[in-house]
Amino acid sequence: MNPLNHVAIIMDGNGRWGLKKKKSRNAGHRAGLNTVEKIIKETIKQKIKYLTLFAFSTENWKRPKKEISFLFNLLEDFLINKIDDLDKQNIKLKILGIKNFSTKLNKLLNKSEKKTSKNTKLQINLALNYGSKSELINAFKNLIKNKDKFNEKNLSQHLQTKNIPDPDILIRTGDTKRLSNFLLWQLAYAEIFFEKKLWPDFNENDYNKIIKKYRSIKRNFGTIT
Repeated sequence: MNPLNHVAIIMDGNGRWGLKKKKSRNAGHRAGLNTVEKIIKETIKQKIKYLTLFAFSTENWKRPKKEISFLFNLLEDFLINKIDDLDKQNIKLKILGIKNFSTKLNKLLNKSEKKTSKNTKLQINLALNYGSKSELINAFKNLIKNKDKFNEKNLSQHLQTKNIPDPDILIRTGDTKRLSNFLLWQLAYAEIFFEKKLWPDFNENDYNKIIKKYRSIKRNFGTIT
């Protein structure tokens, strides 16, 4: 049975769900937050140590300003109302990406990371304003700046996921089959599952089916056994 330490998720389909159900993309984003809480609980139940959620990409700035403002207000409310609960559950929050947001949101993110920094039950990596290509370019620049030897180990130490094991599983909801500039280096050997359901419709049973399937996969990592 394959060990499972790290699940990464591209939470796709919130806007489409909102338009379909409520005629509002923002309604989908709000509903998607409920799914996030369910998946966090199930991840803890499954004793998985790392959960990485792709919340906002460097390309998402192209979306309408009103939608972006709603997303960030939703995140602010979540941090204000839920961070104490996450802390009590021994959950650590880490932000992947560049904190180029409002002063209020940046402070909330920093405060939340600091408050939960010593927690050990589950680490949630929230990818915000994150793009893998930029991450890799910056890593190469730092390798050159530090005059480090060019190899996989050293490059990994300059990524934002330093000291975090690579994902074992990538799940993308929303019936879209692409990586969208997400963890391109780290996902090299991840098992990838594309889920037809939109993110707000994704549930614990769907999650557990994927985990069960993953555990039964024969993983050779390039060898023959």
